[in-house]
Amino acid sequence: MSQFMYLYRGGEAGGTPEHMQQQMQKWLAWLQELTTKGHIRTGGDPLEPTGKIVRKKTQITDGPYAEKDLVGGYTIVEAKDLNEAAKLASGCPHFDAGGFVEVRPIMKM
Repeated sequence: MSQFMYLYRGGEAGGTPEHMQQQMQKWLAWLQELTTKGHIRTGGDPLEPTGKIVRKKTQITDGPYAEKDLVGGYTIVEAKDLNEAAKLASGCPHFDAGGFVEVRPIMKM
């Protein structure tokens, strides 16, 4: 088994409190299903929309910029290969908000 990182990109946040609660319930159910099946290694966390971009040692700028590349959060899962990891991501509630999931293999060092 290998580990993969899900990066939750894009999408629209917000809505009514009821809508936000429904979305949270979908997230909890999806993550619980993956946990029950033994795929979750690190549940991850949502990320704040602010931060810094560091290039070399001399340049630090504000970022990331939501209109360019917002990563909303991450999860680390275990799957037999990239295809299985991608299939597991297909049930993600982030799609309901217009977002997408980037699935990246974690390189063993």
